[in-house]
Amino acid sequence: MEWLNYHHLHYFWMVAKEGSLRKAAEKLHVSQPSISAQLRALETALGEPLFRRSGRTKALTDAGQIAFSYAEEIFSLGRELLNTLSQHPTAKALRFSVGVTDSVPKLVAHEILRPVFAMPHSVHVICREGKVEDLLAQLAAHRLDIVLSDEPASSSVKVKVFNHPLGESGVTFCARPPLAARLRKGFPRSLHDAPAFVPTENTALRRSLENWFRANRIRPRVMGEFEDVALMKAMVAEEDVFMAVPSVIVREVVTRYGLAVIGASNNCKAQFFAIAAERRIAHPAVQLITSKAQSLLSS
Repeated sequence: MEWLNYHHLHYFWMVAKEGSLRKAAEKLHVSQPSISAQLRALETALGEPLFRRSGRTKALTDAGQIAFSYAEEIFSLGRELLNTLSQHPTAKALRFSVGVTDSVPKLVAHEILRPVFAMPHSVHVICREGKVEDLLAQLAAHRLDIVLSDEPASSSVKVKVFNHPLGESGVTFCARPPLAARLRKGFPRSLHDAPAFVPTENTALRRSLENWFRANRIRPRVMGEFEDVALMKAMVAEEDVFMAVPSVIVREVVTRYGLAVIGASNNCKAQFFAIAAERRIAHPAVQLITSKAQSLLSS
């Protein structure tokens, strides 16, 4: 069985971070030829070139990008080990790595994750945000414990994952107080031809909104589409437009952004899922989230 030389990997990691042999050599207090020899040995062991020349700097190849992501994780765990043992030598913090798709509102993610920070033993939470495809790939590689998403993983994904429903929330429509006061009269018909900001078409909430608008024969005047839900909220706070948010976070939204409620609907739903690599969840933090989320989202 072949073993990876972590000394070589550490030299590679430093060169990749610093962008050049010279800077890495200065950080490591070794000579450039010594680092070059270590890199060649690592490339020989892996069977792939890890760097390509880009001007005066070294750029990562595709194989180098993969190796660097693993090196980041490995040496991050090493730092975590040192920190844990120096602070609590007899009680290691529970590591919980969670991916949050960029279509899940940050306030919703916070509410779902909140119980984890109240667990009786220490938990080290690592949150990563991104596209669902990228996060599912990390889940399959066991670099994440769960992925929080506003829609289930499709059966067409190439990795084996399991969808655990966390619950669903109705939707509340909000705007700045003057516009909200006008649109509150005659809701929901008042939303017809009213200026609106909506999520982009690739999101579950956008599809749910469109179905609800269609059922109520409402066609808002869409002034903007946003992939970043937090940016959309910030923009609504400054513009005369309305938007829709999951009702579970409406109090926080109206308080934080100075908005007012127009009206709500329980027929338009925002759903949330914990996607895991296992059918029966074993991780204590994931068990806690799935048990608490249902009551949170229905309240």
